[in-house]
Amino acid sequence: MKRTKANTAILGVAFVWFTTHFGGGFASGAQIYSYFVRYGAWCLLMPVLAMLYNTVFFAYSLRFARKRETYDYRTYNNAFYGRFAPVFSNLFEVLYVCVMCVAPAVAFATGGATLSELTGLPYLLCTVLIGLFIFVVAIFGTDLVRRVAVVLSVCIIAGLVVVYVPNIVSNFSAITEAVNTMNAARLPLRDALYSAFLYGTFQLSNIAVFVQHARSFDEPADAVKSMGVGFVINSLLMVMVVLGLMTVYTDPEAAGQSVPTLFMVEQGVGASFMTPLISVLIILGAVSTAVNMVAAMVKRICGETRQAAAEAKQSGFRTTKKEIAAALGCCAVDFGIAQFGLLTLIQKAYSGIAYLVIPVILVPYLIHMAVTRFDTKQSA
Repeated sequence: MKRTKANTAILGVAFVWFTTHFGGGFASGAQIYSYFVRYGAWCLLMPVLAMLYNTVFFAYSLRFARKRETYDYRTYNNAFYGRFAPVFSNLFEVLYVCVMCVAPAVAFATGGATLSELTGLPYLLCTVLIGLFIFVVAIFGTDLVRRVAVVLSVCIIAGLVVVYVPNIVSNFSAITEAVNTMNAARLPLRDALYSAFLYGTFQLSNIAVFVQHARSFDEPADAVKSMGVGFVINSLLMVMVVLGLMTVYTDPEAAGQSVPTLFMVEQGVGASFMTPLISVLIILGAVSTAVNMVAAMVKRICGETRQAAAEAKQSGFRTTKKEIAAALGCCAVDFGIAQFGLLTLIQKAYSGIAYLVIPVILVPYLIHMAVTRFDTKQSA
C-alpha cells in the first residue's frame, strides 16, 4: 500500500512537469517549430537532449528539496544558495517576476492568434476577448480550474494525439521529403545545439514551481525516478509534435505561421473535424496556464493578510477589491506584452529569460553539483 502511494506520487509529479511544460506555446506548435524544426533534421534528436538536460537539474532540485524539507521556493533557495542566498535568492525573485509576466503573455498571444485564425477577427480584438475571459476566470473560477487542471491537460494531450498521429501516418512521405530538404540545406549542428540549450535553459526557471511537489515523495530517491518518467513523457510528446510539423515543413507558408499546429491540421487529414478541435484545445490550454499564472501573481502581490480575509468574509465574496485590482493590472500588463506577437515572445522573450537563467540557476547549480559531489556531502 505504501509503495502504491509512492508510485502515485512519482507519476503525479512527473505529470506536473509535463503540464507545466505543456502551455500555449507547446500546444500551438510555435515553441517546437521555433526552437527545433527550423534547425534541420537535428530536430528529431534535440528535444530529447533538451529534456535530458532538464531531467538532471529537476531531479537534483527535487531531491535537494525533499532531503532538506524545503517546500517553498524562497526557503529552498535560501538553503540551496547558502551564504550566497542574499544575492542569488533575490536575483531569483527578479527572474521569477519576468517568467510570470512573459508566460501568461504567451498564453494571451496563443489564444488570440488561434482565435484570430479560426474566426478571422483581428488579433488585437481576439487578445482582448481572451484577456477578459482569463480575468473573469481568475477572479471567479481559480479553484475550479485548479481542480480540473489535470483532467483538462489529459484531454489536451489526447486531442493532440488524435490530431498528430493520423497526420504523421498519412503524410509520412512529406516527413521524408522534409528530412531530405533539411539535409540539402546543410544546417549546422552547432545552431541546433545552441537553440536546444536555450530552450532547456528557459525551462529551468520552472524549478520555482516544482519544489513544492517534493513533499509528496516518500524519500529523496523518488525524485530521480519521477523525473525519469517525466523525461520519457516529455520527450515522446515533443518528438511527436516535431514529426507532425515536419509534414508541412516544405510548404513555403509554414515558416511564417504563428500557430503551426493549426496550419498543419488545415493542410492535413480530417481538417473539417480537427481544425475546430485543435483550436478549442489550444485555447483551453493557453487559458488554463494563464489563469494559474495570473492567480499566482495576484497572491504574491496581495499576500494572505488578515485585513483581506476579513474584507472577503464581510462582503460574502471570497475575492477582495485589492485582488480584483491586482488581477486586472496583471491582465493589462500581459495583454500589452502579448501585442508583440506569439512568435516574437517565444523566440525573443523566452531566449532573454534563458540568458537570465544562466547566471542565476545554471552556473550556481553546476558549481553546487561539483562542490557537494551531487549533494552527497555537505557544502562548504
